[in-house]
Amino acid sequence: MFQDFKLVGDRPVAIQVKEYIKRLIIKGTFHKDQKLPSTREMSSVLKVSRNTVIAAYEGLEDDGFTYTIPSRGSYVAAMVDRLVADNGGDDASFAWQIDWKTRMSKYAVSAAELDMMKQGIRAPRGIISFTSIAPDEQLFDLGDVRRAFMDRMAIEGQVLLNYGYAKGYKPLIDYLMRYMENKGVDISGKDLLITSGFTEGFDIVLSALRPSARRGTVICENPTHHTAIKNLKLQGFEITGIPMERDGINVEQFEAVLQKQTNSFDLAYLTPSYHNPTGIVMSPAKRSAVMNLMMRYQIPVIEDGFNEELRYSGAHIAPLIATAGRGNGVIYIGSFSKVLFPGLRVGWVLGDRALIDTLESIKRARTIHTSTIDQSILYQYLLNGNFEKYVKRARMEYKRKYELTKACCDTHLSEAQLSGDGGLHVFLTFPAGVNTRQLLEACIDQGVIYTPGDKFFIHEGEGTNTLRLGFSRVTDEQIERGIQIIGQQVRNFHKACGHKNNP
Repeated sequence: MFQDFKLVGDRPVAIQVKEYIKRLIIKGTFHKDQKLPSTREMSSVLKVSRNTVIAAYEGLEDDGFTYTIPSRGSYVAAMVDRLVADNGGDDASFAWQIDWKTRMSKYAVSAAELDMMKQGIRAPRGIISFTSIAPDEQLFDLGDVRRAFMDRMAIEGQVLLNYGYAKGYKPLIDYLMRYMENKGVDISGKDLLITSGFTEGFDIVLSALRPSARRGTVICENPTHHTAIKNLKLQGFEITGIPMERDGINVEQFEAVLQKQTNSFDLAYLTPSYHNPTGIVMSPAKRSAVMNLMMRYQIPVIEDGFNEELRYSGAHIAPLIATAGRGNGVIYIGSFSKVLFPGLRVGWVLGDRALIDTLESIKRARTIHTSTIDQSILYQYLLNGNFEKYVKRARMEYKRKYELTKACCDTHLSEAQLSGDGGLHVFLTFPAGVNTRQLLEACIDQGVIYTPGDKFFIHEGEGTNTLRLGFSRVTDEQIERGIQIIGQQVRNFHKACGHKNNP
């Protein structure tokens, strides 16, 4: 007994001793009214100080696992025997087992099937990985973040550690309303809900607008954000995709589908700026045309404000919600996650005041509220003027990496059509004969991985000749070396196909 006790990390030793003895009691090693070893004996066996054991025993009594008889020692409480009996005691044959897989809902099964992270490629140490489009943590200004935290805690720390509000932290809401107004948005008649990132906001909006009597229908760009595809499918929406052109969605095809399927769509989901995965920025002319179509056919728009801050050239282009003026047909979902600290899970939904009022109730029913600590740190960081300084530095660094990536692709992957006007990635489309999943297998053998583009397309079998390269978290040397390897494997792929076709 006690031979399996091991101290770990910097956790207080008395707590580790208490938890160890508690586990022994729960497992049935000690029984009701059994006396525990004396504090002197236990300290000798566990090789810790007697004062540590005394503190651990006091903690066990506070937790209701033991009781003390003065001058005699500590004893196991009666309630523990019931816990042991309820858990089958030491006899594993009595352990209660359920086959949980047979009880999974359709939603749960679909979520597991659509979980790209579980099915994705695990990058071994040393491999060059172009799969991430998260920001480079080396650019994070930790001093400013620490200062923002300390500033806010000094002002209202006790309030921040208590429950918050489902709608969000009011100072941050007010800040983001001004932020969106500075993007050209008419905020009259509109309100804002804070969410735990884009994904929660998107899911809440879909759950609010999903038809109850039938499957919902949505129209969007094709390809599009795979997280959006996943959540649309999980919410039961049928998805119609419209192909992309160099300056955004194909408006002619968009209009043709709407004319053919009048009154068929409940929602449109669009990412007009630095689209994921193509990186394309929708032109002002197309934005105007799209909004006119949405207004004509009375289709609400969910606008994904993806990577809007990572503009490397050209003038600012207003989001769709800005072009809507005082209209309330656009729901804007924003987040700083791809630019600034994705570990702070903060996003927002901006839309019609009546809609936000309902979304607030859904948010409260699901998660009560987004972390007030996270919201307050972000607010103070923004208020201190750090965001502008950080974005300027990040934009310069990512622009440099973008231009390097583009130059390497021009040199080693010249046959592929490259798209991407900003953001943290580029998208490559190869001639139809190149299968990028087969190509990936060869690249993995050479120490390089990327994201096959077919995962971003609506239907299986589409986009098999495409791939996405994320460059934000790879070094210059890795960018050059990795793209050179991909280029070599493309040439090998063509040679292999040539041999097959010419035996």
